[in-house]
Amino acid sequence: MIIYAGAVTDTTSPAPSVFTKIINGEIPGRFVWADELCVAFATIAPHTDGHVLVVPRQQVASYVDASDELVAHLAVVAKRIGRTQTRVFGTARAGVMVVGYEIDHLHLHVLPIRGEADVAPAAARHDVPDAELDAAMERLRAGLREDGWGENVPASLGSPALT
Repeated sequence: MIIYAGAVTDTTSPAPSVFTKIINGEIPGRFVWADELCVAFATIAPHTDGHVLVVPRQQVASYVDASDELVAHLAVVAKRIGRTQTRVFGTARAGVMVVGYEIDHLHLHVLPIRGEADVAPAAARHDVPDAELDAAMERLRAGLREDGWGENVPASLGSPALT
């Protein structure tokens, strides 16, 4: 910690990640889930329709740095979303990946899959039109409400706020 003329600068805190900026509304996001510990929003490079990231609100660098309680909560949220994805998008399985090299903020990829090829890095689509991403997320949001998770579906697609 460095103190300059009465101001305190915490040099141990990392700069806000792109995910923290999305959660804080500094960068747009497409939110499908929110609670006190985490949010889920669309990835901009989905492998399949409905692919989301489950991200803790607290900026934790990696999976192994998170508390056991946080990891357990993220896993439960990923399971709930995955169950809805399989129904809404008509797949037999939901895939979950924890990779984390591109952004130093823990996140779980949760996506409806038809086979292992859907989780291969080459499956990521980088030019998905905004309208297509919006439509997929609205389908997932509606499905989560139908499955009884309405209290965790944010009031609007563009915000993690519940009301």
